[in-house]
Amino acid sequence: MTTTVSAYAAPAAKAPLERTTIPRRPVGEHDVLIEIKYAGICHSDIHQARDGWGEGIFPMVPGHEIAGIVTKTGPGVTKFAVGDRVGVGCMVDSCRECDNCKAGLEQYCSGGNVGTYNALDKNGEPTYGGYSTHIVVDEAFTLRIPDGLSLDVAAPLLCAGITLYSPLAHWKAGPGKKVAIVGLGGLGHMGVKIAHALGAEVTVLSQSLRKKDDGLRLGADHYYATSDEATFEQLAGTFDLVVSTVSAPLPLDTYLGLLRTDGALVNVGAPEEPVSLNLFSVIAGRKTLAGSGIGGIRETQEMLDFCAEHGLGAEIEVIGADRINEAYERVLSSDVRYRFVIDAATI
Repeated sequence: MTTTVSAYAAPAAKAPLERTTIPRRPVGEHDVLIEIKYAGICHSDIHQARDGWGEGIFPMVPGHEIAGIVTKTGPGVTKFAVGDRVGVGCMVDSCRECDNCKAGLEQYCSGGNVGTYNALDKNGEPTYGGYSTHIVVDEAFTLRIPDGLSLDVAAPLLCAGITLYSPLAHWKAGPGKKVAIVGLGGLGHMGVKIAHALGAEVTVLSQSLRKKDDGLRLGADHYYATSDEATFEQLAGTFDLVVSTVSAPLPLDTYLGLLRTDGALVNVGAPEEPVSLNLFSVIAGRKTLAGSGIGGIRETQEMLDFCAEHGLGAEIEVIGADRINEAYERVLSSDVRYRFVIDAATI
């Protein structure tokens, strides 16, 4: 039967989040019930709770960086058992039948995947995310968190980790490759860690040098301020891959100038405003301007295993649920190093 659990929700667009209760569906044949231990706060939570990416579904319970423990399984579940350490990322279902889904690219499901929150499931019911005490998820969209990762630092990997791992793996960041990460925030700091572990030569491009010591500690080889025009002259034609994690519109032509021939500028941050481009910036040098969105379930598990093998967890600040609204404002002012994680026991 349907259960009621505690959660924090935005009752309307731009409204402060407040404590409430939400329904969770019964545990079905292939479902697992997860007691959430930690939930990361992603900038996309703020975009959606404030209608920055379009009209949302309210009340909205954000949160797609979820780590917890399985407390119940459906009779048909084969992948998980009670007591297992698990995670849930940005999606909880897809059509499972299109070419992309069959290829393990559920994030690009032709019919659109079902988001962990701010979406409608296959029964037309709204989905509610990880700012809650429990969640019911199909085992096919549940990830195993390796023992080498504590749950608090693992939670942000379910979005921030895979969002950077997927393009770095796809564009083959590794030994002999020069990679730049634009922005050293919740996404960017994981990009530095992962690119370094993959063996690439890593440069951070940030507005200022304020976080330079952190960047170098996390694995960057070089660190430059984008507020200094000389940076773009000095680094012109340098990189095989530039990954932009920022959610503000960039001067794309300027950043494309940083690429070598056949280089790629990949955007994983999504500005709310349109951006402009002079096509000669990609024609000259056969350059690629691309985007990348999270990863499929198989690749997300690969990322978790990789991070456990290399000891890569997120840099976090654990907070009580009563500080969520404060945390949102601090994220917007870049006052976090580098990911807020909610202790679900406080919800």
